[in-house]
Amino acid sequence: MTLIDSRPGVAKAVDVAAAELGVEVRGVDVARHIGPPLDTLLADAGVPQERIAQMVARYRAAYPTVIPEVPALPGADAALAAVRRRGGRILVVTGKFAPLAQLHLDELGWRVDHLAGSVWATQKAGVLREQDARVYVGDHVGDMAGARAAGVTAVGVRTGPCSEAELRAAGADVVFDDLSEFPAWFAGFVS
Repeated sequence: MTLIDSRPGVAKAVDVAAAELGVEVRGVDVARHIGPPLDTLLADAGVPQERIAQMVARYRAAYPTVIPEVPALPGADAALAAVRRRGGRILVVTGKFAPLAQLHLDELGWRVDHLAGSVWATQKAGVLREQDARVYVGDHVGDMAGARAAGVTAVGVRTGPCSEAELRAAGADVVFDDLSEFPAWFAGFVS
């Protein structure tokens, strides 16, 4: 489930790593495309392949300092509560490095039943099937690809880098402006 807007944290941590390592890349440009794993984002932003491992390591070291600056998305608390009300399990299946994702969960006081990190697009399908998911909520076309590959209901939210048209073209069954629309929809969801 997409729960936070990590763009501010990603941008700042990339800027810290780039400045310390003398790599020419702007964090805001990387953060604009969040969804894929960091090494993919850095490569797409033009970071030389031989510098990516250094950038990733330095980014991961710097990232914990930006956790307090990363907000929950509007409606995230209510969306989690809606799942719990129906006796559901909450899974976080993300391209983000799992220890960093866990820091966000801890900071926001959210308890989840399963966290899988460093999985992207159709790689998410294996985790979703293994965890017997019925619905996957995401804000990127890669999330919709993962949901489709797993055979689960794909819920898109327009809080990330992808438009409603892009999410629908990637297989979204439903698209919301933000998570505040999820609880009412989920209350009537039949798997």
